[in-house]
Amino acid sequence: MSARLLNLSRPSIAHSSLKSISKRLPRFSASRPVSSCSPSFPCVEAHAARESRLKENSRASSSSTTPGRTESGPEPAYARPNPTSYNVYHHTHPLNLTYSHEPLPSFDIAYETWGSISPARDNVILLHTGLSASSHAASTAANPADGWWQKFIGPGKALDTNQFFIICTNVLGGCYGTTGPSSIDPTTGRPYATTFPILSIFDMVRAQYRLLDHLKIDKLYASVGCSMGAMQSLATAWLHPDRVGKVVSISGTARSSPSSVAMRYAQRSVLMADPNWNNGFYYDALPPHTGMKLARQIATITYRSGPEWDQRFGRQFRPRPESDDPSTIRVPALCPDFLIETYLDHQGEQFCLKYDANSLIYISKAMDLFDMTYSALQELKLASTTPSASSSPDPSSSSHPSLHKTSHSKSHPPPLKPPPHLSDLAKGLQPLAQIPTLVLGVQSDILFTVEQQREVADALRMAGNDNVSYYELGGVWGHDTFLIDVLNVGGAIRGFLS
Repeated sequence: MSARLLNLSRPSIAHSSLKSISKRLPRFSASRPVSSCSPSFPCVEAHAARESRLKENSRASSSSTTPGRTESGPEPAYARPNPTSYNVYHHTHPLNLTYSHEPLPSFDIAYETWGSISPARDNVILLHTGLSASSHAASTAANPADGWWQKFIGPGKALDTNQFFIICTNVLGGCYGTTGPSSIDPTTGRPYATTFPILSIFDMVRAQYRLLDHLKIDKLYASVGCSMGAMQSLATAWLHPDRVGKVVSISGTARSSPSSVAMRYAQRSVLMADPNWNNGFYYDALPPHTGMKLARQIATITYRSGPEWDQRFGRQFRPRPESDDPSTIRVPALCPDFLIETYLDHQGEQFCLKYDANSLIYISKAMDLFDMTYSALQELKLASTTPSASSSPDPSSSSHPSLHKTSHSKSHPPPLKPPPHLSDLAKGLQPLAQIPTLVLGVQSDILFTVEQQREVADALRMAGNDNVSYYELGGVWGHDTFLIDVLNVGGAIRGFLS
């Protein structure tokens, strides 16, 4: 999400739907003689029109709710939950943060649940979201709209509500009920904006543990997460190994790679270059809608794969205006011409006013900072509640990684030259040595590549974990496979949890 936000619910748009979308977009008339008229840029005009509408709305209602508190959500496929459709836990005590000398004095955490908790309270699954998803992972009585993982939650599904009690939260730093930059700072009475402290994935998980304590849940049956949620899932088990029974990590990583950092940096750069961002203080003015649209377009490219773009769009153009003479050569526009361009334009439009820009910046930065190598954890003075598994072998005690502890599919044998940080990562993951773990990756994923999934599995095995299940999926859906491939993703999860 990116999350999703990732948006965790980036639905496929059928070819016919794309044609419908493209027909509604502003057109560049190919029949106009280019040499005899001034150029026309309808895509630029559309941005200007949106800005004019926002200004009118701002003047009409200067007391309107802040961005991130709108009634629509980050996921175009369903309506955003509102305070009447999710639970809110208010934690009144300070929360220590990884990168801040001052704790967060208090916070809210929004959450939703499915299924029934057992009398022993031992059937709980904590589901972690991608970057921009809300707590609404599936429909509820309070909000019957489909959630971002609708096909995976319910009776007989991957997360079987006949067996398990599932909890999903909006992460710390988010904008859908949980405290984040758009929330009111109790010391000033105004939104935090960029005075909000820098967050880590571990901070998000610590906040979730405060909720679990409030709900009197001592131990999770499983911690499950996809994309950024997979980072949280590993961090949940690392912080409190004695409180997690199983771990599911899907299309995630234990150490953000330079390529994924670069992709998220590009998104933040275009967003922060929008004059409306105003160093994060835009809550009483216009939001950085253009920067958000461009950031979303960059993100969308990373969510799928080149082969899928070929299959869905190829080099097809959007339909020509009816006023065009079909016998003339089509004159290209500098605005969207190809169907793939109209798709990216549509994705950006759907997202640019439905998610808080500062939340995107803060949460994506937390993803970049995530690194579970032992040296990185030591540098941050982070410590697991369980001593560094004295019963587990120390990967750093030998001159090279224990390759006999790594295994892959027949077509992907263990690396002959493991990356130099693998032993360091194995040492960092030692607190998970006794926790059964499922690692699931997708061969067409360019955001969190299969190499990163293999790395997680290898490091866990090197740390002494003999209960690592590792699978790679094919297909062309890329990173979004965890949203789409119900048969294979859902089947692997259901089998592992049973």
